[in-house]
Amino acid sequence: MKKRHTINSGFQKSVVIGEGDITLDQVADIARGNARVLISTKKDFVRRMKQSQATLQHALDAGEPIYGVTTGYGAACGNRIKKHNTEELGNNLIKYHGCGTGEPLGIEETRASMVCRLACFAHGYSGVSVNLLHALADLLNNNITPIVPSLGSVGASGDLTPMSYLAACLAGDREAVYKGRRMNSGKALSLAGLSRYRFLPKEPLGMMNGTSVMTGIAVLNLKKSRAIVEAALAASALSLHALMGHERHFHPSVTDSKPHPGQQLTGEKLRNLLSCTDCPPESGEEDDLQDPYSTRCSPQVLGVVYDAFEWIEQWVHREVNSSNDNPLANGENGEMFMGGNFYGGHIAYAMDALKSALASVADMADRQMALLVDRRFNRGLPANLVKVTGEKQLLHHGFKGMQITASALTAEALKNTMPAASFSRSTESHNQDKVSMGTIAARDAAWQCELVGRVVAIHLMASVQACELRGDLDGRPMLASMVKSVRKVVKETVFDRPMDKDIEALTRALPELVHSL
Repeated sequence: MKKRHTINSGFQKSVVIGEGDITLDQVADIARGNARVLISTKKDFVRRMKQSQATLQHALDAGEPIYGVTTGYGAACGNRIKKHNTEELGNNLIKYHGCGTGEPLGIEETRASMVCRLACFAHGYSGVSVNLLHALADLLNNNITPIVPSLGSVGASGDLTPMSYLAACLAGDREAVYKGRRMNSGKALSLAGLSRYRFLPKEPLGMMNGTSVMTGIAVLNLKKSRAIVEAALAASALSLHALMGHERHFHPSVTDSKPHPGQQLTGEKLRNLLSCTDCPPESGEEDDLQDPYSTRCSPQVLGVVYDAFEWIEQWVHREVNSSNDNPLANGENGEMFMGGNFYGGHIAYAMDALKSALASVADMADRQMALLVDRRFNRGLPANLVKVTGEKQLLHHGFKGMQITASALTAEALKNTMPAASFSRSTESHNQDKVSMGTIAARDAAWQCELVGRVVAIHLMASVQACELRGDLDGRPMLASMVKSVRKVVKETVFDRPMDKDIEALTRALPELVHSL
């Protein structure tokens, strides 16, 4: 995933934590620096938080064994810790999990993780103080972002290792990014006028023992995926026009007679994009009675992804707005409970499914791309979509290299569909003997977005060039508008030239390009 070292901080809106569920859009807004975080001051919220904290304190005063507070961690839970040593125990938890490795998570991913932890705490089951929520909000609002190595979490007990870097930053330890500079976290806090946070009992474990990193990444994956799939749909419509394909394949009698909502939706979207006032001719060759599957079945291919979005987004929303912590302090009945809500199984399965669905999108785009550039199948277009005519035509190869790149990226995306959840490992003296691998699945899905986004961008460039070569765009105003929008980002390819920067530029522009679809 792309690493960002700065973030916008326009704070165009505010999001209040503690007054009901927060949406995936709100998580993304905060992650991208478009929203300020506020902590609720409502009486019910404050009461709920205080009751949970009081439940924990009562158990602590009564000498009850509380996992991770008056006991050791994991397989060492048989060790009993005296009350006066609980602060040192918590600080040591943060220290010994400082063993992450690899490139840091992107700033947006890290900020999304922080928002997800706030949402977890706001349910009032973690036994933490309201001050901890304010401390996290202060980091977000002052654009202090912990440096979090991306590797080292098995996804249960939650994201222990990566979340330890968030906890350490609050205490002024390890490193953070502040105003675009990487520095010691203590220095960043000082420059922002903030104090180092001193953790109360259970708070270090509360910070670390949950699914917030994998969930934060998952939220952003979904936002990126929507734009990628919308762009793939637009490129499919452009390709159908360029190939003189048959719009009748998408007639409601076809798409609506198989009542999957996603297929019906994509059929409708394709019909809208292809709507025409003066309809261009379709191929009338006998062999062209039906278009190849990659174009004819695009509603059936993309419909799967749209339907998958529905349940994946529900699962991620629920995980964001859950108490994914252990132990839990129920302030309503005054009891402590030890369980397994830190397990990231739902996120793991959702992200494994997302990366599989996206791989199918890349495969479809790559197949359409192959049709466009191959003169044996592109119904009269020049080979490789070369625009040069005359004697010089033989010297140029247009989109030949781009088709190879698209194929390479697609192969990697297909290889990346191996489900991470299937690779559970027994860790921590066989206490964590069945783990979710949710963070690996989420990171895989983030990489899948990078791969598939680029395949779709290449396909979009090729389909626009092919439509320009075919002509007859005036009769299809939606497609003509899309061609103009793409041309504002990348220019046509007449003579052979490098197109690597075009791929990156168009990939970044996909969300804006599809916003009006």
